[in-house]
Amino acid sequence: MRDIISSIEGEWRRYKALGEGAFRQLRDDELGKSGPEGSNSVAIIVWHIAGNLNSRFTDFLNSDGEKPWRNRDSEFQPREGISRAELLERWNGGWHTLFATLEKLSDENLFGVVTIRGEKFRAHEALHRLLAHTSYHVGQIVFLAKAFRGAEWNSLSIPPVKSEEYNRSPKGQRPPINDK
Repeated sequence: MRDIISSIEGEWRRYKALGEGAFRQLRDDELGKSGPEGSNSVAIIVWHIAGNLNSRFTDFLNSDGEKPWRNRDSEFQPREGISRAELLERWNGGWHTLFATLEKLSDENLFGVVTIRGEKFRAHEALHRLLAHTSYHVGQIVFLAKAFRGAEWNSLSIPPVKSEEYNRSPKGQRPPINDK
């Protein structure tokens, strides 16, 4: 049975789509551009998300999620001039590792014990923790993209002051939410 795993996977897919909706609104020169007050660029955040997903979900049930081959500090190196193709390759690589692992899991695996940096977790606890970590960083990507676009930003959810209109619309006739 995969009811719970499928639900968790669905949330991860929503965050992947949200990040990609933000990428589509960025100009190429903004991918490696630092955020306000020198904060991380979209490219740095993508490198970190991908590094985390690759490390945590390679051999998820059997080995520590912090792999010896991961160089976390290198994920935070500036990436000015990064190409969109290179950014998307890194992004998709991390997500591929995640989804390939989730595909093999069943709800029965949720009560197994996994290790992250030497700390033991039930698999369901680790999955929720890792989903929260990913969503946190995808939120940063959306924030940066919105800041760079300003008034040109196209909302990835129900736009401000449009909630009542959205809620009044019959479910099959609601305006699309731009999160794909």
